[in-house]
Amino acid sequence: MAAELHPRSGKLIGLSNSNRTARRNQPVQEFNHGLVLSKEPLRDRDVFTVRIDKKVNSWSGSIEIGVTALDPAALDFPSSATGLKGGSWIVSGCSVLRDGRSVLEEYGRDLDQLVEGDRVGIQRSSRGELHLWVNGQDCGAAASGLPPKLWAVVDLYGKCTQVTVVSCEPPPPSTERERETIEPSLSCFLSAGLTEHQLFDVFNNAIVSFYRGNVSNSPASNGSMGPGAVTGGMTTNDALLFHEKCGTLIKLSNNNKTAERRRPLDEFNNGVVMTNRPLRHNEMFEIRIDKLVDKWSGSIEIGVTTHNPNNLDYPATMTNLRSGTIMMSGCGILTNGKGTRREYCEFSLDELQEGDHIGLMRKAIGALHFYINGIDQGVAAAQTPGVVYGVVDLYGMAVKVTIVHNHNHSDRLRRNNAIMRALSPDVGRPRPALSLTPDTEGHERLLFHTNCGQKAAIISEGRTALRPHATDDFNHGVVLSSRPLRSNEVFQVRIDKMVDKWAGSIEIGVTTHNPAYLQLPSTMTNLRSGTWMMTGNGVMHNGTTILDEYGHNLDRLKAGDTVGVVRKEDGSLHFFVNGVAQGPAAWNVPPSVYAVVDLYGQAAQATIMDDMVDLPPLPEDSSEGATAMSPGSPCSVAGATMTSDLRFHHLHGTNAVITNGGRTALRQNCRSEFNDAIVISNRCLRDGELFEIIIQKMVDRWSGSIEAGVTAIRPEELEFPNTMTDIDYDTWMLSGTAIMQDGNTMRNNYGCDLDSLTTGSRIGMMRSASGDLHYYINGVDQGVACSGLPPEVYAVIDLYGQCVQVSITSSSGPLDNSLCTSNITEKSFPIHSPVAGVAHRLHSKHGKNVVLLGEGCQAVRVGGYAHGIVFSAKELKADELFEVRIDEVDEQWCGSLHIGLTTLAPPELPSCPLSGLSPSLPQLRTKVTWLLCGSEVRRNGVLQRQNYGCSLDRLTVGNRVGVKRYSDDTMHIFIDGEDMGPAATAVAKNVYAVLDLYGRITAVSIVSSSLMEDMESVKAPSLSSDSCSEGEEDSTPVRELRTALLNFLSPCALVPTAMAFLENHGKNIQLSNQNLTAARVSSYNQGLLVTAQPLARQQLFQVLHRLIDRLNPSWTSSLSLGVIGHSPDRLNFPSTACCLKRSAWLLQRDSVFHNSLKICENYGPNLDTCPEGTVLGLLVDANSCLHLFVNGMDQGVAAQDIPLPCYPFIDLYGQCEQVTIVTNNVPAVGRESGESRCQGDMEKADMVDGIKESVCWTPPPEVNPNKTCEYQALCSRFKDLLTLPDGYFSEDAKYNLCYCESCHKLRGDEAYYKRGEPPRDYALPFGWCRFALRMKSHCEVSNALKKWHIAYHGTTVGALRRTLDHSQLLPGTKISPLGFGGGPNGYSEPEENSAPGREMPRVRLSPTMRYSGLEIFAPKVQFRDPRSHRCHQAQVGFQVCVRPGSYKVGPQTAGHSEPLDPRFNNSEIEWITKEQGGTLLYGLLIRIE
Repeated sequence: MAAELHPRSGKLIGLSNSNRTARRNQPVQEFNHGLVLSKEPLRDRDVFTVRIDKKVNSWSGSIEIGVTALDPAALDFPSSATGLKGGSWIVSGCSVLRDGRSVLEEYGRDLDQLVEGDRVGIQRSSRGELHLWVNGQDCGAAASGLPPKLWAVVDLYGKCTQVTVVSCEPPPPSTERERETIEPSLSCFLSAGLTEHQLFDVFNNAIVSFYRGNVSNSPASNGSMGPGAVTGGMTTNDALLFHEKCGTLIKLSNNNKTAERRRPLDEFNNGVVMTNRPLRHNEMFEIRIDKLVDKWSGSIEIGVTTHNPNNLDYPATMTNLRSGTIMMSGCGILTNGKGTRREYCEFSLDELQEGDHIGLMRKAIGALHFYINGIDQGVAAAQTPGVVYGVVDLYGMAVKVTIVHNHNHSDRLRRNNAIMRALSPDVGRPRPALSLTPDTEGHERLLFHTNCGQKAAIISEGRTALRPHATDDFNHGVVLSSRPLRSNEVFQVRIDKMVDKWAGSIEIGVTTHNPAYLQLPSTMTNLRSGTWMMTGNGVMHNGTTILDEYGHNLDRLKAGDTVGVVRKEDGSLHFFVNGVAQGPAAWNVPPSVYAVVDLYGQAAQATIMDDMVDLPPLPEDSSEGATAMSPGSPCSVAGATMTSDLRFHHLHGTNAVITNGGRTALRQNCRSEFNDAIVISNRCLRDGELFEIIIQKMVDRWSGSIEAGVTAIRPEELEFPNTMTDIDYDTWMLSGTAIMQDGNTMRNNYGCDLDSLTTGSRIGMMRSASGDLHYYINGVDQGVACSGLPPEVYAVIDLYGQCVQVSITSSSGPLDNSLCTSNITEKSFPIHSPVAGVAHRLHSKHGKNVVLLGEGCQAVRVGGYAHGIVFSAKELKADELFEVRIDEVDEQWCGSLHIGLTTLAPPELPSCPLSGLSPSLPQLRTKVTWLLCGSEVRRNGVLQRQNYGCSLDRLTVGNRVGVKRYSDDTMHIFIDGEDMGPAATAVAKNVYAVLDLYGRITAVSIVSSSLMEDMESVKAPSLSSDSCSEGEEDSTPVRELRTALLNFLSPCALVPTAMAFLENHGKNIQLSNQNLTAARVSSYNQGLLVTAQPLARQQLFQVLHRLIDRLNPSWTSSLSLGVIGHSPDRLNFPSTACCLKRSAWLLQRDSVFHNSLKICENYGPNLDTCPEGTVLGLLVDANSCLHLFVNGMDQGVAAQDIPLPCYPFIDLYGQCEQVTIVTNNVPAVGRESGESRCQGDMEKADMVDGIKESVCWTPPPEVNPNKTCEYQALCSRFKDLLTLPDGYFSEDAKYNLCYCESCHKLRGDEAYYKRGEPPRDYALPFGWCRFALRMKSHCEVSNALKKWHIAYHGTTVGALRRTLDHSQLLPGTKISPLGFGGGPNGYSEPEENSAPGREMPRVRLSPTMRYSGLEIFAPKVQFRDPRSHRCHQAQVGFQVCVRPGSYKVGPQTAGHSEPLDPRFNNSEIEWITKEQGGTLLYGLLIRIE
């Protein structure tokens, strides 16, 4: 048949290339309606193959392919292929759907992971089976019983935007011959009348028998293929499902393959489910953990029982059943509810994460085995009854599981092919790829596995891994070794290639996951089970940092450096950097681990190094240096090289958390909780065995500290109290200096005081053979504490009061310094609680029914039930918690608070009130928004997840709600400090916290803080950071003016006037200088004062703003002022002016408040940034309008209808500690003759009165006085449409400048300035908008800004990304004489027969954008404004710094005769440079018509 597409297709499809290529139009705006079908029906055995030509990253999902019996000529095309009915089979992702319903999960290759260039095909075999082909490889049968007449279906869905049909023909003969060995056997089974599921059950059971050496028992060995022979006497052939009778809280779904416990945050048990039939011999019963909640202790339990589910009265937990039951709980085995094996395996079920697999199998010989992520944990019970049912207890944290049938097609295909090869005549050939136990004698070369990250590729016969597009993506570069590492086998790679674009670099480690079956994450540190990675100079286990300062920093490696990893026979893990051993990184690493390399960030290519001769031998005794034993420890000599198995038990107090494989314990919420954090050892202490821990973290908040001792109570029988001294039997503890038995003090003044220990101190306990209890402090024996202890005691630690975190040092093994005390990070152990000095703020842009109070720390909805959206003032950093407390609730409404993250930047919104903002958060869809609404997680209003965490509808006054974006791009919700787990994944980097005061919730206040923000909030403002340059501040006229002003305001010079401060004032105020000067003498508030006299109309009341010692760094915020409309004689002064709620008008920051409600924002300058010496004034004009004057300049009307009389008031708040009333006209600071010397652009001429600036230019914090400029907002939206990476632009938006007419006039910009050495003129780019670029660290930025010249370069939209990637202007190939006939930049292609290298390529610049902005250099492009939907034309260019001497000045070449710029003659308007590195990109310029 012809390899063409049918002319009828989805409504967004465009066909070309003789109907062989299909493209989805509007790929960024639409994700579906991209359906195409083959022109003719498929012939049997023909593979209809398409190549993926283009993909975009805007959507989830990708290409879908399949077949349909529907004739495309009469088809009403649905929006996607999964909507096809009437005999359609579609492969979507890794699932197979028939008529829109899933019939097979986890089949073949995941189509969503395919990249551009990959080929995918669909085939109907001669037996009526559907086969998927990916890159020439058959993925096996996806369905059977297909009708003969079928059309191929391809859906250009989601990320896939263009495909091309490459062939429609039978597969190569070699592939057919390989399948011929399988199909006869398949036909035998099919002729026996077995269904597809029965067939695979037979195959899987045969595989198990084959790999156990029981090939003689397989169906093929006896030559019989009848049903009886195949089934082996099995009584039933139905699929393994959950029985319909189950625990009272269980809900079954997915055809009884999925079980979920209802009300998981309210109930922790009654979640027992059983299989619908008994397990067969050697049949794997496997489940996948789908959902966990982080609320309860304990988790999933799994096992077998002889009880028939039809007759069983289900218990609350299966461990309550006292007969016929074997369960795995934690890491132990319980038989009939009693522990028979406490430490069955290294894995604990309580530590498994979502996505992990747990399986069990009853062998034919009666042995019961458990499997964790496919790894056999060994014999759990030797004799298991013949008829048993599988049972799962969804207990504690475990909420939802799904049965994983042996229907994973990649597993089936490998196993079935293995059987066929085993039964074929060449069974004796070596099969290293199938060997489950590698031949330790033979040498199998280490290579990379072909299954790798979606952005990675394997070349050089498996020896080299690379990220081909390393400059486009920084992750998805995970590669694994092709086989497990042998003990003491070193896996070492050399870094071949690096890019200097990203942060971070190569990461290396090991994992228990088989690469053939692993769904590779974007980065390996996102994997939450069985993985150890060295990243940077730390080590992470299952995504959690266990060593902060381990070895050489991998991020500093260069191309040619080598990194390696080895697992020793004792289970310890070691890393190498350039052949140097970095020491033990982890212990008890299981055998059969695969090596992992993550080509992350800068690392672009690595090659396996086979030659290990340069590696030094690993030290036999790793107990040295930081891992040395405590001096004087009783076990420090004997058995020093043995690895200790002492750990903390998985049972512990409510507030305790066990990490680092059981070696580390910490108290969560350490600033709000001081007890309920008891931990206990996992086994009894042996005689003479030291149990030693090191204190790693303390908080200076509580009284009391760590308590340590022993107890004879088994952990399973212990009901953990608030503190261990509350136990009244079989317990001996040291608390402070007191030895206590059963809660009573036995003796005081023991040899040590635990309350005096600090971070880094070590505490040890030992029971001697004679029954004496000894304590060791930093290795020193403190003597006998008490005697007569029973033989079996457990070590107990109470993380009480100031003590937050400890780790076991283990005197009988290497000291675990996994978390050095000096390097504990919040990333490793995020512990959040409200703290004083709130740093987070709400943004001034918000819903129209919201008012902000308390300097943006409190939000109140003042009307209605909606329009209550508020945003965080800044973007959230990674791992930064934004948390609020519920202050008020109105029960007349239904609904509650919504919270989440959004990519919508509030600064882009118009001024408040935002009537155009959505009335509620679920309707906010202009940008991507992730939110929690009740207990539902939504993305842009679309439901993503139900029953997440505690419902927000239950919140009441006092509850705390927070949101955090983790560094792994997940969103977590916190309720009262408790992490509810990941709510959403793939969250964007630059997001704001967003809240919706909806329904019942009417007021919230911020309780979270950020240390970095706290540091920034107290940063001293200075004149150098104001809108005037440092050079201008130091100029003589300004200094003289300042001196004269201060002399004028000295006590001897001040003249009493009619205006003075009232004696009645805030309690921290002290008046002086005849009540003209007021100072705050303590604290940061209670600084309110008011004038004794009313303010007359047209009278200017001015005060000089002074700060004692320039700044008080203890506080944030600053002065505010206003007027009150009543007599102040009986005024009860509140702590701050914002609490004045009767006839009060307040100017605070850049907003105006009336009776504590905001009525205007973006008014005047931000008063918090006013430097020392600023003169502030108030005036009420004849129309009763209030005006603010700053340094004598009227800021316009702030408020209207001011009553008569009114009294000015001042609030000396935060950093402002003193003001003085100015009694006559004082010239504004920083002005001469009434003319402003401060240019908002800060590109003032370096030559001022012939004196050159001695310091480099520093941009001001507030550079755009017109904060609501619509032109700047329009340019910003166009910039967003360019999809340029945010990393190229300055993080601080205050350096972005608008040069529209209104903005530059408001700033008072001059048209021309000078810059550089020697100084040279340049023109400001009036009519353009500048977006500041991030300066590269290798550039001498300060030198360039001070000494280099300023110029401009017009360019095309298409050249922007390439220019930014190289961080400098790139020369073209050759310049045309007059700029015609070449490219937009005046470049043309090389002429034919021209001599190469005769003329160096050149870059064209100009000191004015009137020339560089000509259309020949900066072509116009048309775009549609996403907000107004109007069409505009845009141009782009760059503002650059140019090294003096690197360019030549010449005439214009654009062919214009008239003068382009009055300052620059056309004969010198063009600068030409040939030097690479002679330009420094400074800003992106955009002009829109």
